[in-house]
Amino acid sequence: MAKAVAEGGEKKVMVAIDESESSYYALMWVLDNLKESISKCPLIIFMAQPVTQYSYPFSASLGSVRMYYPVAATPDFVYSAQENHRKVAMAFLETAKDICAARGIKVEMVTEVGEPKTAICNAVQKLNINLLVLGDRSLGKIKRALIGSVSNYCVQNAKCPVLVVKKP
Repeated sequence: MAKAVAEGGEKKVMVAIDESESSYYALMWVLDNLKESISKCPLIIFMAQPVTQYSYPFSASLGSVRMYYPVAATPDFVYSAQENHRKVAMAFLETAKDICAARGIKVEMVTEVGEPKTAICNAVQKLNINLLVLGDRSLGKIKRALIGSVSNYCVQNAKCPVLVVKKP
């Protein structure tokens, strides 16, 4: 596998991470198994930032009944929420960068705002990625049907080969 990625010059490998243990395992798998390939070109580590909601439900008690209605967020609140999302994403990316640096691997950190599955696929296309690596959260069939699977979406829609690393 490492030779297949490395052949033909420098190939870009991107690992998409989140706060899950499975994404950490995928990163470690890449560092252990694709070291030869990622030593020639910086490893790209990607994390999506959640989209900030512009309205939030507010509940008002009317005796024994509650009434819910959306309340628009102020621009300051939206900016604060976006900044907090960016800081959290950068903290996860810095941790991943430190793990890679300890193994002598150069890293390029990338983060974008958006739904993770579409943000990952957009980054793959924009950055001309040659191999996308994702962790598999091992959602059950019901959860996968209800909330969807980022890895499944990326396998179907990314414009490059996708490696889904499943934790044993």
